[in-house]
Amino acid sequence: MKTFILTAVLWEEDGVYVSKCPELGVASCGDTPDEALVNLKEAVELYLENAKELGLDDDEISAAMKAPHKFTSTFEVSA
Repeated sequence: MKTFILTAVLWEEDGVYVSKCPELGVASCGDTPDEALVNLKEAVELYLENAKELGLDDDEISAAMKAPHKFTSTFEVSA
């Protein structure tokens, strides 16, 4: 079993916390940030389990999963 360090992005939307793993495009939600993160982890584990059952290679899933350094930030833009 391989272990990956993935990124979680969370935000509040209409009273619910949305969580997303940008490396895989998997998302979930919860009533609290902690619950949203736990639910995201479960969703990612299911996604990877299904990918394995389908015979997808790690390279086919996402090269970003193997990136040794990851950074997150926020920025403001006017449109």
